[in-house]
Amino acid sequence: MIPYATIEEASIALSRNLTWLETLWFDYSATKSDYYLYCHNILFLFLIFSLVPLPLVFIESAQSTSDLFNRYKIQPKVKNSFSSMLKCYKDVMKMFILVVGPLQLVSYPSIQMIEIRSGLPLPSCMEIVAQFVVYFLVEDYTNYWVHRFFHCKWGYEKFHHIHHEYTAPIGYAAPYAHWAEVLLLGIPTFLGPAIAPGHMITFWLWIALRQIEAIETHSGYDFPWSLTKYIPFYGGAEYHDYHHYVGGQSQSNFASVFTYCDYIYGTDKGYRFQKKLLQQMKEKSKKSNKLVNGGEKFD
Repeated sequence: MIPYATIEEASIALSRNLTWLETLWFDYSATKSDYYLYCHNILFLFLIFSLVPLPLVFIESAQSTSDLFNRYKIQPKVKNSFSSMLKCYKDVMKMFILVVGPLQLVSYPSIQMIEIRSGLPLPSCMEIVAQFVVYFLVEDYTNYWVHRFFHCKWGYEKFHHIHHEYTAPIGYAAPYAHWAEVLLLGIPTFLGPAIAPGHMITFWLWIALRQIEAIETHSGYDFPWSLTKYIPFYGGAEYHDYHHYVGGQSQSNFASVFTYCDYIYGTDKGYRFQKKLLQQMKEKSKKSNKLVNGGEKFD
């Protein structure tokens, strides 16, 4: 809770006028407890899980009537029905209500312990970006090893096989997993803010951005206009789709965001071999087409 009764008091404490964003934040949060602000994550996660994958549902459902997006589908032979996607969403919402929501409600003491602040001043854009870099790197590295654990025989058979029910993933399948896996994979997401704690707004944005990124990598589509293609070492949908395509036998592409861990520890060899093989097949196909076309012109 902001320890100032009025905007004037806040301005005096900061020795400057509040920005319009800080004024907006003051008007909204001044009378609300930190616990209440933290619990906003429940609403944000519900909206993200419900709305962000929705365009992908429409695209997938339109496959039978339009070829507009088929060229971008990573596994074009697999078509997910509307009923199967709706079932996945219902299962995710059940997990959200029974596990994710209650976890948010009871985990506030951890936020107090690492001292996530909610007052003024608000963080600058550079501060938020710098913290995001730390959060993504920490989450990616720790998630890599947790994910590898889930692919050992015991971890896969007991927990992770549920997530791999979708060999051609869809957006709603990003958080589709065993409840124990959901809890354990929450640790890497929390570690970054624990190491470099920031503002509550930064924490909100981080949780939202991480879930949106997970939905994108499970989208099943490799859109050329995606801005994430400009992020160095970013894996993306095609990279993670291979992991699901191989399925339970997969010992490749464990990383959640970037590709460097798989490269360093040699767990991307199968993926790179397949890409090289597909590239060679495309080149041979192009040469064959040229020869055929050249023969037709000669005739």
